[in-house]
Amino acid sequence: MKTRYQNVCIESFGYTLPQDIWTSAEIEDKLAPLYSRLKLPEGRLGMMTGIRERRFWPKNLRPSELSVNSARLALEAADRDPATVGCLIHGSVCRDFLEPATSCTVHHQLGLGPDCMIYDVSNACLGIMNGMVQAANMIELGQIESALVVGSEGGRQLVETTIDALNRDESLTRKSIKSAVASLTIGSASCAVLLTHRSISSTDNQMLVACCKANTQYNELCQSLQDQAGRDMTPLMETDSEELMKRGIEIGVETMAEFLQETGWSPGDIARSVCHQVGGTHRKLMLEALGIAEPRDYATYSWLGNTGSAALPVTMAIACENEFIMPGDQVGMFGIGSGINCVMIGARWQKSLVRGMTWKSTPASILPR
Repeated sequence: MKTRYQNVCIESFGYTLPQDIWTSAEIEDKLAPLYSRLKLPEGRLGMMTGIRERRFWPKNLRPSELSVNSARLALEAADRDPATVGCLIHGSVCRDFLEPATSCTVHHQLGLGPDCMIYDVSNACLGIMNGMVQAANMIELGQIESALVVGSEGGRQLVETTIDALNRDESLTRKSIKSAVASLTIGSASCAVLLTHRSISSTDNQMLVACCKANTQYNELCQSLQDQAGRDMTPLMETDSEELMKRGIEIGVETMAEFLQETGWSPGDIARSVCHQVGGTHRKLMLEALGIAEPRDYATYSWLGNTGSAALPVTMAIACENEFIMPGDQVGMFGIGSGINCVMIGARWQKSLVRGMTWKSTPASILPR
């Protein structure tokens, strides 16, 4: 799928980050029984991933609570009345319940109007990106004038469950634990994106192109072992990280070819980029394959870890907040998710409206970059 837009703007971002920081060294300390059995060297996790720390929400928080906060911040940043929002899409893997949709709770708490279309989208690390494309299509068609796309990912339960499983399973070898490493890179974050029709935009951050591709023959490379939702879930995940990275880069290259054709850009015309945040090796190889110079790309994985569907939009928000993205920049948002799927969005930037905070604490602008 490829779509060009003339009337859609990425108006503002709101994001929320956790206070609770787990360093990679602390996770290795929690894995002491495993490390002792297999005689693993300290520092292995940080060295393999490039992730020094990640953040987690307090226990028993529902994703909707965080999504409401981030959505309010996005609306406040743009000075928008919640009643004007024509569509709300909740796009994270994490959700309150199997049913009803988490967007129902978010819609109610935000005080959005009864004519606002609401639903959840789940597509691994691409849910929010998919939601942005769907919302942009509705705006371009003239069905609505503005839309909120939001999601909140919580990694604590996955990391805690993985640590417990690794320490208990005495049959594990250095080779077999590789499928669990990706689970230990997961962090938590929440992000909301407000999109508007260009006629009512105060930024004119024009969304120009969206390109999507799927290569589902590799759907088994990263799988959750069970379908759960809610605060009591105890997830586990198995990931063939090396093969997933290889196949993800392949589909990224294929999508990039269409993206450049639709935008009329060359890789050198992309002033700034933001990719899905997996780790150091993935980022290096991906940028090389796409022809993007590393200094033009913004990354947060080293201090946020992989925050799923929130990873790319929250990194985009922080890049804007830090004035990495400036007026006149042509920007590429390059998302890849397990399955395997790829979504790329091209925009021409003019003005950044961002509001972020840590959960019930201090502004996120004081956190390390």
